[in-house]
Amino acid sequence: MLTDKPVQHVTEVGIRPNSSILNILSHLNYKAWFAVAEFVDNSLQSYFANRTALRALHGETFKLRIKVWLDQDNGLIEISDNAAGIRGEDYPRAFRPAEVPLDRTGLSEFGMGMKTAACWFTHTWNVRSKALGETVERQVRFDLERIAAAKLDSLPVTESPAREADHYTVVRLENLGKKFPQTKTHRKLRDHLASIYRVYLRSGEVELFFDEEAEPLRYEDPPVLIAPPQAAPTSLPVQWRKEIDLPLPNGRRITGFAALRQEGSTTHAGFALFRRDRLIVGSDDESYRPQEIFGNTNSYSYQRLFGELHVEGFEVSHTKDGFRWDEYEPEMLEQLRNLLRAEPLDLIRQANNYRARPSKGALQPKLQQVGTALANDLTRSASHALSIAGSGNDILHAAKDLPPLAALVATETRIKLPVDGEIWNVLVRTSVDPAVTEWLRVSKSTRSADLAGPVSEVTIDVSMAHPFVQAYIGARNENAELFVRFAALLALAAEKSARASYPFNFALMWFNRLLRETTPKEPE
Repeated sequence: MLTDKPVQHVTEVGIRPNSSILNILSHLNYKAWFAVAEFVDNSLQSYFANRTALRALHGETFKLRIKVWLDQDNGLIEISDNAAGIRGEDYPRAFRPAEVPLDRTGLSEFGMGMKTAACWFTHTWNVRSKALGETVERQVRFDLERIAAAKLDSLPVTESPAREADHYTVVRLENLGKKFPQTKTHRKLRDHLASIYRVYLRSGEVELFFDEEAEPLRYEDPPVLIAPPQAAPTSLPVQWRKEIDLPLPNGRRITGFAALRQEGSTTHAGFALFRRDRLIVGSDDESYRPQEIFGNTNSYSYQRLFGELHVEGFEVSHTKDGFRWDEYEPEMLEQLRNLLRAEPLDLIRQANNYRARPSKGALQPKLQQVGTALANDLTRSASHALSIAGSGNDILHAAKDLPPLAALVATETRIKLPVDGEIWNVLVRTSVDPAVTEWLRVSKSTRSADLAGPVSEVTIDVSMAHPFVQAYIGARNENAELFVRFAALLALAAEKSARASYPFNFALMWFNRLLRETTPKEPE
């Protein structure tokens, strides 16, 4: 026998103090993975609170198994486990809204998780549970519309005989309608769950199954960068990972690690923040990347820095998707940044200065793809772009220096360059006028003299509205710098060549025509 205690029969559970609160829960700003995580939390809490008894029954190799099953045909989600079940004596508390558990040191601390998540998903749900050591299975069914219409303060509990050694809980969320995760979001839900529970999954003590997959979820840790310090490229390679131990006021603390990814990622770099080994902030592609540490979204730190930080002493939101930092966050971020910058492994400097050299195997397929596309575009348009027929005016203007551009100037940058004993005052201007034909234009330089010697004024105009730029500038204009730098350097080379009596402006004319006529056109 597992227990000599008599069975505590439960005929009903109270849902006071205010059953109307259950209807309000469906309007919370939840995300599906955090809602499902509430049920997983309950399974974990039941397991760890009864681990000794479960191992005494099944042996030291016993594992907690949790399954999240999505039934799209019937619009329901079922979460089941082989944990210790809900004991009869806990029923009065388990189903009453905002009934705080006696032990708040685990994953269940607000008394709202299961109710909140279930009501957010649907108005109809039920819980079927068999507690370890008891001889009855109990089931409670929630129908929020019926509860509200009848103003119910309690719900009946159905009991049926069961084997004493059995133990499980099954939560069934029915009639989800629009709240049912669509097919395209299944992987997102799966990846977030693996991310949230990565610490438990790594231990091997917990297995989390998703939908019809036969294998339990695994969290794939990104490879850490191994490379010489950027400031000493000839030194031996090191692993760019450091342990974090950051004490904060009032007994608070942050521990864990920070590292650099071997391959940068705009979506999956960043920190994951944990409390009691359960992820709170930074799940999967929603990582924690404060600007004070990671910089802007186009920085290399934003793409390479990542880590796992375990936070102690801070409260979390009741939906367990955020920390309550109060006034401590700025101080915490400053101290954390100092740790990351500390030698001998300055992670932020290495992230911002390191440039990976792509291997032949990684780069070759892309280069082959680029070569094929370029061949197709040149075959289609280059003959016409390079032909002399019908381009007399172009050649006439190319033979002369074109006047500077005046329309829709976006930016102006002035640069003073000493060249061959004289000063070049270079003005680089960008424009956003789609009517401008040329991508790159160099004005006729003017020469004068001052006390320092000969001076030349050189104006370079770059059209950022040119179809070549618009085709490759990127969704977030991330390649804008590349275009401006390339244009300015090419223009300066043209100016230098022209002064040596080489007709480089002819080359610019052909170059501009090639750019325009070989850039792929958007489909009609």
